[in-house]
Amino acid sequence: MTKEIDASGALEASGLGKKYRRGWALRDVAFRLPAGRICALVGPNGSGKSTLLSLAAGLLTPTTGTLRVFGRSSDAPGARARIAFVAQDKPLYPRFSVADTLRLGRELNPRWDQKTAERVVAEGEVPLSARVGSLSGGQRTCVALAMALGKRADLLLLDEPMSDQDPLRRHRMMGVLMAEAAERGTGVVISTHVLAELDGVCDYLLLMGGGRIRLAGEADAVQAAHRLVTGPRAADGGTPDALARHTVVETRTTGRQLTALIRPADAPAGDGWIVTEPSLEDVLLGYLRAPDAPPLFTADARTTGTEVEA
Repeated sequence: MTKEIDASGALEASGLGKKYRRGWALRDVAFRLPAGRICALVGPNGSGKSTLLSLAAGLLTPTTGTLRVFGRSSDAPGARARIAFVAQDKPLYPRFSVADTLRLGRELNPRWDQKTAERVVAEGEVPLSARVGSLSGGQRTCVALAMALGKRADLLLLDEPMSDQDPLRRHRMMGVLMAEAAERGTGVVISTHVLAELDGVCDYLLLMGGGRIRLAGEADAVQAAHRLVTGPRAADGGTPDALARHTVVETRTTGRQLTALIRPADAPAGDGWIVTEPSLEDVLLGYLRAPDAPPLFTADARTTGTEVEA
């Protein structure tokens, strides 16, 4: 079957908000995710990542604003048919065997790919005859990923999918996931806390904090927009004058030296300063450690209601 191409993008949020009885989980969220990207969804616990994914999967209804999936409302039947969602708790029928679970996927999804689903289960060394309720957490994750990939969706939404995997199986499952996505041009949004695994895997970023988007856009562009500078700290302990014209994301001091992650207004030169390009992990950690840092959106992440730009 020919994959549909969407100029509208995979996800597009405008003024999106979700309120529970305890308060707002999301507020004034606006961003655009182009189709076919491998997107890392990063943020501390309670930042709104799971709520955003549940809204995109059509399991929740927005309190304010809109979230469109391939140009349609996220709860529209046509949108749901094109996405696959793996929640943190991996809800599966415990009394079903793995083979029965895959058969259920085949019966419910017209684009089902049995060979792919069985290959994912085999990579996880999960017996088809085993009952789901008898599986370990990591094995259940393999079955849940098999269901998601077997659906042949255009967008995979994965909420901490590897959190219960040992390092070897995590590496193996990430390889299977990325290979399938590359072969079919499938978009992926993967929520994770393991920042070191993102470099070289994800080409798009969404970083959340306090129910809002704080970083959004092409991973390379986000990384290139920042510099790490190291030099003498100010005598009064404040921000040195040499950095005053730049957007300072965070600063750290060690003895008489200061290291800062900045978005330079121009070439950050000056006597005694060392300038290097940060890794993607450096950038993400900088924003996670500095929740009040100004947000950054690259050009392709902007949509109606986006107030900040690269």
